Amino acid sequence: MSDHSKSFPKLHNAMWPGLVGKEEGTDHPPISLERMVELTAGAEVDDIKYDGVDYFLFHPHTDPDASDDDLKAIADSIAANHLAVGSLVAPVWPGTVGDSAMGDEEARKKFVLAVEKACRIAKVFNEHGVRKYGVIRIDSAASPEAWAEDPEASTKMIAATFREAAKVAADHGERLAAEGEICWGGMHSWKDMVDLLEAVDMPETVGFQADLAHTYLYLLGYNAEQHALLKDGYTEDEFWAAYEKMTDALRPWTIDFHVAQNDGSVHGTGSHDKTGRHCPADDPNGKLDIVKCSAYWLKDAQQRGIQHICWDGCMFPNEMLETPSTWNTILDVMSQVRDAHGWDA
Repeated sequence: MSDHSKSFPKLHNAMWPGLVGKEEGTDHPPISLERMVELTAGAEVDDIKYDGVDYFLFHPHTDPDASDDDLKAIADSIAANHLAVGSLVAPVWPGTVGDSAMGDEEARKKFVLAVEKACRIAKVFNEHGVRKYGVIRIDSAASPEAWAEDPEASTKMIAATFREAAKVAADHGERLAAEGEICWGGMHSWKDMVDLLEAVDMPETVGFQADLAHTYLYLLGYNAEQHALLKDGYTEDEFWAAYEKMTDALRPWTIDFHVAQNDGSVHGTGSHDKTGRHCPADDPNGKLDIVKCSAYWLKDAQQRGIQHICWDGCMFPNEMLETPSTWNTILDVMSQVRDAHGWDA
């Protein structure tokens, strides 16, 4: 039995699994922010509870143009559940506020506007006191197919857009974390992700958001076979050698970290493109030793300003999301990650 003596990183639960891949009028409708907060606050394992939530700044959870008073009311309700707010997801995609980071001038302006709106909301939460740490998450909001039409020019354009967004973030005292995921153009392989971050070249403001499920697919070369580090039938030794190579390249940039599980397959529901399948923490088909894999990303995490980690359970069926034991199992694994790799203030 662990003594749970480590106080950092704080343990957060993502709110967007209540939205991503969910559609009204289907058997997987959106789950409200209030319900996701309630489920998170209700979880408890061995006297450990979640410390906070990370969430997506768009309807139906949050109006990106909500008034300061409305945002303070949201902050009050989260704080009343003894939870903090950590990282915020900027609504950078077409159909939300933003548009493609490698699109035309109007599209790129929308992308930067989405980051601006996220920074305003962050400021309200920071001044309220419910948020004391965390980043603003972005991605390219473009497909690998569109990017592949001219990879060099596409990466250059995304980098230019990210730099514009980063200036806005820096003015607000915020950092941007680019989410590595196989469905985002220019970010769809570990090598392309490193190339993009180096092209942006603003390490103080723009970093990487690592997700265990998504980065596992980086190893397999989904959407970028030439950058695969593993082949089918790989051995355990081959896995850890590949994992070390990938994390050594991306860890110095990593400023936000998602704990997750993956079974090696891709998945998409609703309008969400196929990406790494997030599995329950105890999924028998899960390919990852969550605690051991987390060590590679959390090495020196404190020096990179990481103060919390977040569970991402995107595209879990609603029935699973609504089951309290789901969150207890996840909390237990996250607590093990902190016990093994955490630190004191």
